[in-house]
Amino acid sequence: MISGANRGLGNAIARRLHDDGYNVSVGGRDIDALRRSMDGYDDDRVLCHCYDATQPETGAAWIHATIEQFGSLSGLVNNAGIIDTAELDVLTEESLDAMWAVNVKAPFRMIQLALPHLRTDGSGRVVSIASLAGVRVMGTFAPGYAMSKHAVLALSEATKQAGWDDGIRVTSVCPGFIATDMTKDFGGDQATMIDASDLAELISTTISLPNTASVAQLNVACRLEPHF
Repeated sequence: MISGANRGLGNAIARRLHDDGYNVSVGGRDIDALRRSMDGYDDDRVLCHCYDATQPETGAAWIHATIEQFGSLSGLVNNAGIIDTAELDVLTEESLDAMWAVNVKAPFRMIQLALPHLRTDGSGRVVSIASLAGVRVMGTFAPGYAMSKHAVLALSEATKQAGWDDGIRVTSVCPGFIATDMTKDFGGDQATMIDASDLAELISTTISLPNTASVAQLNVACRLEPHF
């Protein structure tokens, strides 16, 4: 299951996993855009389902539909997210609440719903797309977003602890800037940003590892930084 899969990184992950032989269940708010994004892929191995990170009932319905179609669940990729780049002195509580709802509470709910099925699988995988912003704060850029992504790291660690004995392995993926629609307005050169397909390849490799090779955190930088 991959959330926010109708474009950008989520779609790249869905396509890569499908190419690697997985059944994929993709979720997004715009079901028509979601179906168009997976056009040309094997309908028997793809489920497109409406999922809105701000509407808890859509997550439960998506889980149910996935199990109904494929019979089991082996992995969850929490990709859907939003950003507000406002600096600290102008960041609003409303914006912070919105990021908390989508970036933290929605993955938390999806993990809770998925855990029973992942435990049954015996080698379940959870991947949550955090950010290098979840590891460090980059000057005055997007502190609210960084706060939410720091919380994602804590959620991933808690999930790893909860599911370890049942074979669940959890990875927080922490990329720098990715060349997607989200980063077009950031002022950087997208040619020097991470290509979504490269990140999707890393994620596919990570989830394919055996239970004895757990990657807790995957930091992926596109430029020289002091600690990455």
